[in-house]
Amino acid sequence: MAAEASPFNIHPMDQFVIKPLFGNGDILWYTPTNATLWMGIAVVAVVVLLVLGTRGRAIIPSRSQSIAEEIYSFVRKMTEDIAGKEGLKYFPYIMTLFMFIVLANVLGLIPMSFTTTSHIAVTATMAMAVFVTVTIIGFWKNGMKFLSLFWISSAPLVLRPILAIIEIISYFVRPVSHSIRLAGNMMAGHAVIKVFAGFAGALGIGAVAPIVAIMAVYGLELLVTVIQAYVFTILTVVYLNDALHPAH
Repeated sequence: MAAEASPFNIHPMDQFVIKPLFGNGDILWYTPTNATLWMGIAVVAVVVLLVLGTRGRAIIPSRSQSIAEEIYSFVRKMTEDIAGKEGLKYFPYIMTLFMFIVLANVLGLIPMSFTTTSHIAVTATMAMAVFVTVTIIGFWKNGMKFLSLFWISSAPLVLRPILAIIEIISYFVRPVSHSIRLAGNMMAGHAVIKVFAGFAGALGIGAVAPIVAIMAVYGLELLVTVIQAYVFTILTVVYLNDALHPAH
C-alpha cells in the first residue's frame, strides 16, 4: 500500500518554476511563459500609473496622479542628488528601471501570480544592461580618463597598483551583486510565506500561529519589494555617477 501523502509535504520553490502559457512542451527562447505574462503585466501597470493615471494633469491631482508625481519627484531628486544635473539626462532610463522593478515586485505578492524578479535571468539582464550602459557612458564622456576610476591617486604610491586590481575586480563583480541581491531577497521572502501557508493548510483550524506569521512576513515582504527596487535603482545611479565623474 502506498504511503499517504503528508500534509506537511510543502514545496516552497515550486512557485518559481517557469512554465509555458500554452501546452506542456519544451521552453525555447521564444516560448511565452508565466514569466513573460507577468513581465508584460508589470509593463502595462507602469503605463496605467504613469500615463493614464496622469492624463488629466489636474491642478488638484487625483490619487493616481498624486502617486505618480510623488514617485517621479522622488526618483528625480535621488538622481540629481547623486549624479548631479548631468545625471538627469539619463533620468528616463532610471525611472523606467525603478517603476518596472517595484511594480513587478508588488505584483508578485498577489496570490497565484509569478514573481519575475525572483529569477536571476531577469535581474541579471537588467544588471548587465546597467553595467554595459554606464561603461559606454564612461568612455564616451571621458575617453581613457575613465580608467582613472580604478587608480586611487590619494593612496600611497606603492599601494596604488594593488588597489587598482581590487577596483577592477570590484567593477566587474557589480552585475553579479546587483542581480543576486534583488533576486535572492524576492525568492527568500516568497519561499518563507509559502512555508507558513503550507503549515496553515496542514494544521487546519489550529493554524492561528502560521496565519499570524504569514501576515507579519507579508507586511515585511511588501516593505522589501519597495526597498529592493530602491536599492537596485540607487546603485544604478551611483554607477552612473562613477561613469560621469570617474576621478577619485
